[in-house]
Amino acid sequence: MPDSGASRAQQEHEHIPTISKGAALGAQATATPTAAGVPAISTTIAPGLPGAPTTTARRAGLLVTLVLGGLTALPPLSMDMYLPALPEVTDALHAPAATVQLTLTACLTGMALGQLVVGPMSDRWGRRTPLLLGMVVYVLATAICAVAPTAELLIGFRLLQGLAGAAGIVISRAVVRDLYDGDEMARFFSTLMLISGVAPVVAPVIGGQVLQFTDWRGIFVVLTLVGVLLTLVVWKWLHETLPAEQRHTGGVGDALRTMRGLLADRVFTGYMIAGSLAFAALFAYVSASPFVVQEIYGASPQTFSLLFGINSIGLIAVGQINGKLLVGRVSLDKALGLGLAVISVAAVALLLMTSGVFGEVGLVPVAVGLFVLMSAMGLAMPNTNTQALMRTRHAAGSASALLGTSQFLIGAIASPLVGIAGEKTAVPMAVVQVVCALAAVVCFLLLCRPWRGPGAARETYAEG
Repeated sequence: MPDSGASRAQQEHEHIPTISKGAALGAQATATPTAAGVPAISTTIAPGLPGAPTTTARRAGLLVTLVLGGLTALPPLSMDMYLPALPEVTDALHAPAATVQLTLTACLTGMALGQLVVGPMSDRWGRRTPLLLGMVVYVLATAICAVAPTAELLIGFRLLQGLAGAAGIVISRAVVRDLYDGDEMARFFSTLMLISGVAPVVAPVIGGQVLQFTDWRGIFVVLTLVGVLLTLVVWKWLHETLPAEQRHTGGVGDALRTMRGLLADRVFTGYMIAGSLAFAALFAYVSASPFVVQEIYGASPQTFSLLFGINSIGLIAVGQINGKLLVGRVSLDKALGLGLAVISVAAVALLLMTSGVFGEVGLVPVAVGLFVLMSAMGLAMPNTNTQALMRTRHAAGSASALLGTSQFLIGAIASPLVGIAGEKTAVPMAVVQVVCALAAVVCFLLLCRPWRGPGAARETYAEG
């Protein structure tokens, strides 16, 4: 068992000259047996990271947090910067709204399928090489999106962009599993939500401002530059976290057997599907909100960006409440159940408002409902990921791939459904959200069985 985050914090506080697994990114650690039979850790500080071991641990931990935060921020950045431009893309490429929304679906589908490939690759060849390869392809695909002359070509290259961008998503989760366990993993996922949550806050604002000076193609130029910068940061500062002796040596068949074993774990599958359905409710909002806010309620792109940013701040705030206040005091299942319940209530309220049960409502009540729904994701998403990943240690890449693939595939299915009745009604968005939220609750209760107690969730899948 690796050191928990709590033990690392205690070591630093007491100035014991030991180093955490996370700090091993910048230092090499060796274990020697003591008289008590407990291994004592001696450290050799890596070049370029001077100072005492405790200083190195803090620095390496902060550095890894920032790099992983950037990787998890890239998908919402790729999606949300583009959202204010959707109506403009519809006009510029002379394509219907449903077709332009497929550019979102294509990107999501690519991110889903790409994770199935990259996850097992990272279990076999380590985290660093597949990540760098994916980042390079992401940069090239995004640059091509900027010059796509038709909606069909844009859809195709958004698919490639998603396939390549999947590397950052799946490997960042696998790295977290390499370094953390238990409640500390939940806290770290909440911290990542704080960092990656800045992306949906600033992305629509940046997208709206870019549209003040150029057209929608300029947004992809900016994303290309961001991809180049992040690739350089990963290349220079993210070191390997999966030791060679822990890597899988099998081929495709071994990877498929591992995934089949994970899916056969009822509890793992329950958390995976519940989290994916919650994500689909979120993405129904992401996909429909530009048309709902701007076309139905007449808001400007800047107003839409402001509302989207406020909702993202709500998600960040609740995520920090989860990580700083709830984890360790309340079981992860209770926090997750609360999140799913709030999402369901908010979705039902949105359906009642958009369907005219309360008469004609304005933008403010609908915006409040969307704020509550999105904020509750701060309880649902980090806790489903943590509970699922605690079920497996031997194949974090494959487990992360299944989690991400399920989320993005279900999200990709939800995306076109929100526009099935046209651009003048928000009812389909609310219907999709209600169905996904209630289905997530049912899946959580039937498959995860949270009344079993906190210890059951920590039973790990044994590789057969």
